[in-house]
Amino acid sequence: MAGPVVAGTATRVVIADDHPVFRRGLKALLDGEDGISVVGDAADGQEAVRVVLDLEPDVVVMDLHMPVLGGVEAAKQIQAALPGVGVLVLTMHEDDELVFAAMKAGARGYLVKTTDDDEIVRAVQAIGAGEAIFSATIAQRMMGYFTAISSSEVVAFPQLTDREREVLKLMASGLDNPSIAHKLHLSGKTVRNRVSAIFTKLQVADRAQAIVRAREAGLGSPA
Repeated sequence: MAGPVVAGTATRVVIADDHPVFRRGLKALLDGEDGISVVGDAADGQEAVRVVLDLEPDVVVMDLHMPVLGGVEAAKQIQAALPGVGVLVLTMHEDDELVFAAMKAGARGYLVKTTDDDEIVRAVQAIGAGEAIFSATIAQRMMGYFTAISSSEVVAFPQLTDREREVLKLMASGLDNPSIAHKLHLSGKTVRNRVSAIFTKLQVADRAQAIVRAREAGLGSPA
């Protein structure tokens, strides 16, 4: 089973791309470059899986859009059978959906075909050594995605309107209806209607139960 390349040994590579001219150009770039040895190639995803399982290379450099079997599914099958093989995606496509689909499939690297030759060589070497590597634009996109996830707040009780949630928060802080009306500049009737709607949406019987639910969700605090 393939694993991180031992110092002094060649990084064995399989190239999978449906464009023969690109495959030949990539082989010319990589083969014999700083200890890299291209041991096989494939013109579609299904052939890529077969060649990789047969040769057990250290790295497979693979496009995503290929006939018969796409690169994402091919990567999944390769990783399921030989998890030690490092998958480097080299494609023209860099939209978020494909990037994260490739990552979920087990890809350890993602570069676009406009990447400089030297960077492609370094990426193959890095993945052969067990590292992960992504182009600068892809890395920035990934950081933005995960930053957005970590910074997004989960809204408590999404079934409530913003105003109803505000009323509930004040209830949980110990305010009665007249005090809430005064604070929010609402009529007493409007507040009563809001409170009634809150009871219905939260499926609670009274104010006490609503306050318990609110405090469990982090809204308000005892007065």
